[in-house]
Amino acid sequence: MKFPLLRRHFSLLVLTALVAGPSGSHARSEATILVLGDSLSAEYGLQRGQGWVALMQVRLAQEKIPAQVINASISGDTTAGGRSRLPALLAQHKPTLVIVELGSNDALRGLPLAMTQDNLQAMVAAAKTAGAKVLLVGMQLPPNYGQSYTQQFSDSFSQVAKTQRVALVPFMLKGIADGPDALKMFQADRLHPVAAAHPVILDTLWPSVKKLL
Repeated sequence: MKFPLLRRHFSLLVLTALVAGPSGSHARSEATILVLGDSLSAEYGLQRGQGWVALMQVRLAQEKIPAQVINASISGDTTAGGRSRLPALLAQHKPTLVIVELGSNDALRGLPLAMTQDNLQAMVAAAKTAGAKVLLVGMQLPPNYGQSYTQQFSDSFSQVAKTQRVALVPFMLKGIADGPDALKMFQADRLHPVAAAHPVILDTLWPSVKKLL
């Protein structure tokens, strides 16, 4: 009398496994990418959909990678601002990957480099503690900031990436700010890239993003 019950119980277990998927992971199959950035990621001066973050969502769909992108970038934001906003964003979105693109406004405001680096460290650590992978996006400054400050600013990103053992894109604007037609790749303020530059930004970041996913 017990064998039919055992067979019925086994059938239910098999059916549950098929519906849930491998290891019950069906509900978690879609990755969530949180972009924490400033105006370079917030489509400043662009029409909606022209920025690299929006283009990344399109590429994910084209390559059939199940992921949604949350753009939490704010024009003018500093590392201190990102640090204060990040805990709530992590709790709300539970991202798989966090892309940190902050620091430029710290330099423009002449903020202490030690503070910028400390904020970057804290953001990366918080994202890792929340279970997310991290991609740190570095920036470089024009030479008029002085050789010492420029080098130290650039080194801040690599030092954080090395300490925290996370992926790093050393220069977000590679091929744009250092390209042959650099002036044509920026808006009139010479700070923010034009729409044509954003596919280049995505191409720079994409290999690291895809690898982390």
